Amino acid sequence: MATSPDGSSPRKSITTSDRLRHVDSMSTLPSGAGRISHLNAVILGDSLASEEYDMVFPSPEFSRHALVPSPEKYMEMYRKSIVDPAGFWSEIASLFYWKQKWSDKVYSENMDVREGTIKIEWFRGGITNICYNALDRNIQAGLGAKTAIYWEGNELGQDGSLTYIDLLERVCQLANYLKDIGVGKGDAVIIYLPMLMELPIAMLACARIAAVHSVVFAGYSADSLAQRIMDCKPKAVITCNAVRRGSKVIHLKDIVDAALVDSAKNGVSVDVCLTYENQSVMKRESTNWMEGRDIWWQDTVPKYPTTCDVEWVDAEDLLFLLYTSGSTGKPKGVIHTTGGYMVYTATTFKYAFDYKPSDIHWCTADCGWITGHSYVTYGPLLNGATVIVFEGAPNYPDPGRCWDIVDKYKVTIFYTAPTLVRSLMREGNEYVARYSRKSLRILASVGEPINPSAWRWFFNVVGDSRCPISDTWWQTETGGFMITPLPGAWPQKPGSATFPFFGVQPVIVDEKGNELEGQCSGYLCVKSSWPGAFRTLYGDHERYETTYFKPFPGYYFSGDGCSRDKDGYYWLTGRVDDVINVSGHRIGTAEVESALVSHPQCAEAAVVGFEHEVKGQGIYAFVTLVEGVPYSEELRKSLVAAVRNQIGAFAAPDKIHWAPSLPKTRSGKIMRRILRKIASRQLDDLGDTSTLADPSVVDQLIALTDC
Repeated sequence: MATSPDGSSPRKSITTSDRLRHVDSMSTLPSGAGRISHLNAVILGDSLASEEYDMVFPSPEFSRHALVPSPEKYMEMYRKSIVDPAGFWSEIASLFYWKQKWSDKVYSENMDVREGTIKIEWFRGGITNICYNALDRNIQAGLGAKTAIYWEGNELGQDGSLTYIDLLERVCQLANYLKDIGVGKGDAVIIYLPMLMELPIAMLACARIAAVHSVVFAGYSADSLAQRIMDCKPKAVITCNAVRRGSKVIHLKDIVDAALVDSAKNGVSVDVCLTYENQSVMKRESTNWMEGRDIWWQDTVPKYPTTCDVEWVDAEDLLFLLYTSGSTGKPKGVIHTTGGYMVYTATTFKYAFDYKPSDIHWCTADCGWITGHSYVTYGPLLNGATVIVFEGAPNYPDPGRCWDIVDKYKVTIFYTAPTLVRSLMREGNEYVARYSRKSLRILASVGEPINPSAWRWFFNVVGDSRCPISDTWWQTETGGFMITPLPGAWPQKPGSATFPFFGVQPVIVDEKGNELEGQCSGYLCVKSSWPGAFRTLYGDHERYETTYFKPFPGYYFSGDGCSRDKDGYYWLTGRVDDVINVSGHRIGTAEVESALVSHPQCAEAAVVGFEHEVKGQGIYAFVTLVEGVPYSEELRKSLVAAVRNQIGAFAAPDKIHWAPSLPKTRSGKIMRRILRKIASRQLDDLGDTSTLADPSVVDQLIALTDC
C-alpha cells in the first residue's frame, strides 16, 4: 500500500467541486443573514422556528464568541483536515500529554478489502494514557479544585460531587485494588453498574492501569451479560447490589449472579465480583452473597492508597470493548484503542458543543452506551469540563425532572435523545415552563434522526428560541461525531445533521457503490479513516470486514440511509434495514414517523415493515397519541392523510396500531425488533424483553392488535 511523503496513507487532493461543495455554497453568507434558497430565516432569540422550511441562524452575539464563528472558518479548518489530515490531527494531538511522541507515520489505513486486510492506525508509536490526560493533566493545569462530576440520584435531594482531585484519588484507589487482585495490562474487566459516580471511576481506573473495560448497560438480562462474560473472559466483574430507576427497583447483583452461573457452566469462571452497596435502595443484609468471590466495594477499595502509577500504553493499545446487540446472532464487540479515540472524542466534544470552561455539561445517556463513554466520561473530562451524572429516570417523579436538574446545576449544554424529547413534548409545555432554564446555551440530540416537529419544540420551548441544536450523527463504531452542526458556524435546518466534522468524508452511494453527486439519496458511507474509528470486532476481524467494508469496497459502510439536499445538508433517513420497499419505492421509516408526529394529536410514532401480499412490503405504524386524545377511526384516517400529504400516497401506512406507549429500553431506545414481531403476528417469538423500561407495554400492544 502506497504512503505519502510523511509516511501516512495518501489522500486525494480536493477541489471545491468535490468534497467541499457544501461549504462553498454558503461560505459568503454572514452570520445572521436573511432569506436564502426560498427558506425562511430565523435568527436565534428573535422569533420562533415554526415552518417546515425554517432555516435557523445563530445570532451575531453567539457567533462572535463561538470557537468556529462562521462558514468561512469551518471551511478553512475542514479543508485542512481533508487535504492534510496528518498535519491537522498532529497539531491537535500535540495538546495532550505523550510520554513519547508517535512515529513520523501519523496514520496508516487500508479501507479497501480488495487491497488486503482492513487496517486503521493513528499515532502508532505514541505512548500516552487517557486517564492521565483526563485527570492528572488537568490538575497540573490548575483545575484540581474544579468540580469534575455532579451526581444526581434517582430521588429528589440525593446528590453528590467530586472535584478533579477527589476523582483522581477515587480512581487511584480502585486502580490499586484491581492491580492487587491481579488485573493488569490487556485484562478485561466487566462493569455492570447504574449511573453512580462509581461507573466513570471504574472506567478511568481500568484505563489508568491499561486494563480493558467493557461496560454493559445495567438493564441487560443475565443471558445477555453472560454472553459478554463468555466472550471477553474478564478478570473481574464490578456491579452494585441494586438500583432504583423511577419507582422500580432492579436487583443487579442477582442478575450478575445468574450470569456468572451461566458463564461458569460454559467454561468461563470469574473469581471476583466487586459489589458497591447502593444503600438507599438495598441493604447488604438483603443481598445474595458468595463468600470468597463477592467483595463489598466500601469495605475494601477505600483502604487503598490515593496515588497510583500510570501504565503507559501505545496509542494503538486497546482502551475498551463495547458490545453492540442485534436482534439475532452474537453481540459484536467493538474495539476502540487509546490515542486516536482520545484525540477524536476530546476534539468533537470541544467543537460540536462549542465548549467553554464555564460550561456545565449534561449528557443524559448511560455509560453502558457509546454516548456515555465519549460524552459523559472521556470527551468532557479530557477538556477539563464539569459533567452531570444522573442515576434516575428523566420523568421521575414528574416530567419536569430534567428542567429541575438544569436549574439546580445551571446546566449550559443539554445532550439527549429525540425519544426523550418527544416523550416530554407529549406531556405539554407546562412542565417546561415551571423552570427557568436560563442557563442553557446549547441543546443537542443523539441516537436517531430527530423529526422536525420535535426539533422545533426542543428549540422553541426548551431553548426559548435562543439555543442552537447540535443534531449529531455518529455510531458506536465511529467513536465520536461524524456529521454535526457546529454552533455559531452554520444556519440549521430542523431535522438535518448539517455537515461533516473535521476529517470526515461522507459519501452517498447507490446500490452499486457509485458515488452520487449533488442532491441525492442513497447509502451513507465514509471515505478514508478518522482517528476515532474502531479498529476491529473482538475476536472476529472477518465479521468486521464483512459487515462494514465488503458491502461497498473502498468505504466504511454505516448501514444508514441518507439524503443530501441542494444546499449540501445531510439528512439521515434511518437504518437501511429500517427502509421499507413498498411497490418499488424505498421509504425511510424515519420519514414516515416524522410525518405522523407532525399531526397535532400524535405524540410519538414508530414505523416498521411487514409482509404485504400485493406490495411486497407494507407500512405498519405504531402511534402514541397526545394525552387525553381518544382512539377513533376518524383520527386513524387523519393520520394516514398526514403522511399522504407530506410524502405521497405511496408512503401511506397500511396499518395504524394504537400504542399507549412504545417498548423502550431504560435509555429510551425503541425496541423495533419487538414491533416487527407484533406487526408480523409472531407473538410467540418476541425474544428477550428484560431490557425494556416497562415490559408490560408489550402486553398492551398485543391486546390492541386488532383494534
